[in-house]
Amino acid sequence: MMRRPMRALICVAAAAALTVAGCGRESGGGEEQAKSVAEGKASGEITVWAMGTEGEKLGAFAQEFTKENPDAKVTVTAVPWDAAHQKIASAIAAKQTPDVSMIGTTWQGEFAKSGALDPTPQDLFKKESYFPGAWDTTVVNDTSYGVPWYVETRVIFYRTDIAQKAGITGPPATWDDLKAMAKGMQGAGAKWGINLQPGKTGSWQSIMPFAWSNGANVADGDKYTFDSPEMVEALRYYQSFFTEKLAPTELAEGALEPGFVKGDIAAFMSGPWHVGLIKEQGKAGFEDKFAVAPMPKQKSATSFIGGSNVAVFKDAKNRDGAWKFLQWLAKPEVQTKWYQATSDLPAVQSAWSDPALADDKFLKVFGEQLKDAKAPPTFATWEQVSAAFDTEAEKLAKSGEDPATVAKTVQSKADSIGTGS
Repeated sequence: MMRRPMRALICVAAAAALTVAGCGRESGGGEEQAKSVAEGKASGEITVWAMGTEGEKLGAFAQEFTKENPDAKVTVTAVPWDAAHQKIASAIAAKQTPDVSMIGTTWQGEFAKSGALDPTPQDLFKKESYFPGAWDTTVVNDTSYGVPWYVETRVIFYRTDIAQKAGITGPPATWDDLKAMAKGMQGAGAKWGINLQPGKTGSWQSIMPFAWSNGANVADGDKYTFDSPEMVEALRYYQSFFTEKLAPTELAEGALEPGFVKGDIAAFMSGPWHVGLIKEQGKAGFEDKFAVAPMPKQKSATSFIGGSNVAVFKDAKNRDGAWKFLQWLAKPEVQTKWYQATSDLPAVQSAWSDPALADDKFLKVFGEQLKDAKAPPTFATWEQVSAAFDTEAEKLAKSGEDPATVAKTVQSKADSIGTGS
């Protein structure tokens, strides 16, 4: 389940590949109209590219679809995440795409701007069915390209037993509460009150929830807007956990989970995959010693939303069959079965009424947080800009760089890179 953070590493490494691979294919500005899909059952071969665990399991899972559509055949190619971005970009350039592919949420802007993705048929998919932040990841220039498949978000994990020793009886509701909890649990015996990512690849995913919760926005129209008072204040708050020595600036790879179980690290911020990891390492009974809490509120309690979308290509040989397959994947009961097969959280909100999710004390928190979660702008250059953000975030946490300077530097780099519009 550690595959989620790995995706951020791969995304950044492939940042600018599509700019070259997609030349000659441009999507227009403004809304693009989707073509209709023929009625009736799917037929013919539907070719699909899927990455990681999803690529390994989707082929067998799709057999249920072919039972309902006996004249159709779903052929899944498993693609390693570290090769996926370049493989898709090369396929677009050569007009040799599959019918369907997983699309990482932070890749959506790049691939949509290439003109390669087919607009989402609005008669088949309603945005109201999905978590708002998830649907927004599919929208580029007012047009949706593909649909959310599964989602994840970030919350606060904390040791309830250490919190009780510190006199804390409930989850942190505000920024002040989170700071007080970290201090209190450190005073109650933890080496570190909390672990937050101190820069490096993907650290923007930990910082942006605090920025969004403070009212900051990194985009306005077709411009980046990192240099705002709200962003500076959020950066200063984030930095304070390091300057006050509540969070480590260095943590060995693989040290988080055992440190949390041992009680050296009293809290951390992460996604749903960590629930299983902590239960596994803590052994029987440990799940009673920790809890998860929504992001603490400043002006709002907004978190980051990630996961993966699925999209159909304009060069698809079986466009109708492809969209019917995605329509099947979006059924609430299918979303629930996929969660049970992979632990991928459903993007369709109604699937969360299933007891497998609704009755789980940990997943309930993630489900609530997903109602207030955002993704970065779907600009074609986001991967490049976020890499620059990560570099400056490390200076913020480790070198004590002034938050206002960090915001200005990121803004300058973002202006230099542009939005790709």
